[in-house]
Amino acid sequence: MARIAYILLCHKDPEGVIAQARRLTSAGDYVSIHFDARAPRAAHDRIREALSDDASVTFAKRRVKCGWGEWSLVAATLEAVRAALSAFPRATHLYMLSGDCMPIKPAEHVHHWLDRDDADHIESFDFFRSDWIRTGIKEERLIYRHFTNERARPDLFYAILGLQKRLGLRRAIPADLRIQIGSQWWCLRRRTVEAVLAFCGRRPDVVRFFRTTWIPDETFFQTLVRHLVPETEIRCRTLTFLMFTDYGMPVTFYNDHYDLLLGQDYLFARKISPEATELKERLGRLYLEQGLRLTASNEGRRLHAFLTGRGRVGRRFAPRFWETESSLGRERVLMMVTCKKWHVAKRLVDRVQAVTGMPGVHYLFDEAGTPLPDLGGIQKTLAKRTRHRRALLRMLFDTWQSDRLVICIDPASLDLMQDLDADRCDTRLLEIECDFSDDYLTGHARRIGLAGEATSAEVIGRLLPTIRHDIRFESDRIRDTGFRRMYRIRERAGAAENTRPLAEFLGIPEAQAEEIATTDYLFVD
Repeated sequence: MARIAYILLCHKDPEGVIAQARRLTSAGDYVSIHFDARAPRAAHDRIREALSDDASVTFAKRRVKCGWGEWSLVAATLEAVRAALSAFPRATHLYMLSGDCMPIKPAEHVHHWLDRDDADHIESFDFFRSDWIRTGIKEERLIYRHFTNERARPDLFYAILGLQKRLGLRRAIPADLRIQIGSQWWCLRRRTVEAVLAFCGRRPDVVRFFRTTWIPDETFFQTLVRHLVPETEIRCRTLTFLMFTDYGMPVTFYNDHYDLLLGQDYLFARKISPEATELKERLGRLYLEQGLRLTASNEGRRLHAFLTGRGRVGRRFAPRFWETESSLGRERVLMMVTCKKWHVAKRLVDRVQAVTGMPGVHYLFDEAGTPLPDLGGIQKTLAKRTRHRRALLRMLFDTWQSDRLVICIDPASLDLMQDLDADRCDTRLLEIECDFSDDYLTGHARRIGLAGEATSAEVIGRLLPTIRHDIRFESDRIRDTGFRRMYRIRERAGAAENTRPLAEFLGIPEAQAEEIATTDYLFVD
């Protein structure tokens, strides 16, 4: 009978990881866990402690700091794969899962499926001939070297790419490989995985090549399996059911999707919402059932295509069945920084990123030029960002694989702040109180079109009190609104006084908050 070593890549929710590992091993299988090195060590230690008495669970010997689209995801997979092969000599298959996956068939069904078909299940389509890549760069993923993360530093990513193009630094693809592309969620036979590792040992040039490609988790295993395994032993499909929205992000499943998921001709599904506790409990019980006869209707993708093709006046698409949950998620923390001096808020967010590693973004609802990752088009205009603000923010949380996000919002956008504060996530607001000199307000009046270079000093003199009053009015409105968790730092207060509210707002130690608060250029005009 098939014995599976599940390769579990995860970065959050230690209790969920523990429950998932126990569920999978209870059916006689194994689990090899890689927990992202960017996640808190305490969370990793909690998982190891809870599962220390389970001989069917092992851990990657080295934790890798993972970033979406980077080689680090492949490196993390290889670490977990090597640990599984070493710890579980009886494992016949290795199955890639994430912390957001759940079984949608009983374990008995999963084992019978793998027993009756001696093959590898992995999507592997021709990279250049298929239409698997719908948006963004394509051949540039391979023929140029990528050293930075496009989603974290899009400006630097495309600057380096453009420089390579101008200098003619195009590189050759290894001549004996036909590059393939497909989902990273595969199920491979043990001998296939061992062949891949042996090939990597023989061909360090191939590993070096993939190290600097973009999104290699969609090409590395896909290419090598097709290179090493006869075509008759490859099933070009994934056994994990997943769908994508129109903007290229994974669909999330909730409590009311149980029957839909059971009807799919797959073994697992992702992504399951962290809040879908009832769905997880039902699928957990299902996994241990025996003698259950299931019929696959497999209508999920057809229903997806039907619903995304419907629209109504004023909206591009009708509401999708997977978007009925509009919350950002109870487990997430959205931190809003509001300040009329935009450069001050931007500097603060940049320092937060540098000191804590939290993802942050500048005035995404106010400045069209704010750098954002490619989210399939939803990020292209201010109107789209504002209209689909929750979807946009959910995508940013997912893209940066973080449950914490810092954003800048103009004080005039009170309705937007109130709307986000009403979300079920942990929403926090930090107001930065600044001093406004006459020179600064004069420049502000010119930037927003209230005055020009030729406007007389007399006219500007009459205008400044009105602008100053308007700024105070916006601040008073924010304070009178009664936000659930509001904090304030002041230019005049100094670093010592500003440290505690910064620490509470960001949920970080005061030592880190002090490092941010003592930034000497923070309030410089």
